[in-house]
Amino acid sequence: MPKKKDQDNALDKAKKVIRQGGGIIKTYDALQAGIHPRTLYQLRDAGDIEQISRGIYQLSDIETISNIDFVIVATRIPNSVICLISALSFHEITTQIPHKVSVAIQKDSKPAAIDFPPVQFHKFSKESFQAGIEKYQMDGVEVKVYNPEKTLADCFKFRNKIGMDIVLEALKLYKTRKKFDGKKILEYAKICRVDRIIRPYLEATL
Repeated sequence: MPKKKDQDNALDKAKKVIRQGGGIIKTYDALQAGIHPRTLYQLRDAGDIEQISRGIYQLSDIETISNIDFVIVATRIPNSVICLISALSFHEITTQIPHKVSVAIQKDSKPAAIDFPPVQFHKFSKESFQAGIEKYQMDGVEVKVYNPEKTLADCFKFRNKIGMDIVLEALKLYKTRKKFDGKKILEYAKICRVDRIIRPYLEATL
């Protein structure tokens, strides 16, 4: 059995490692950093960390993480991009409150198993998947989100799934809240093969 002093040192070291990583750590990364599973369980049982998703722990004493759902998705599914209504909400160009995190993955990818948060996967072609990605640091985790113009093009692409009323509202809010860039929207619309569909709506907003 490890001595109490050694146990305390291991616990302190583990908390330091987690804190340096932004307060969140995956079990795999913890093991790679030399944290013994027993140490993780001791921290959890003592209330020093809490499990926020399968295989993901967060320090209990850090401030509530903003966009915690995005952080978990980015941690669990690093090859994904926040898209559609979730991206609209992030850019504040919708009045919708997403009940699931809309996540883009490449067409030939297999959706990852994730129990929390609720996730809705959308498969994008390679070119569409790689276009218009913005990267944000959220509590030490890199989160990828499509920019507003790419998101609008995607919404027109998936208009039958999310509803045309939501798409048109987003376009209207984009015009009033962002620097309108019709050329940029059209560039992404061509990639998404909806430029002929989106063009009349862009002209109507001018």
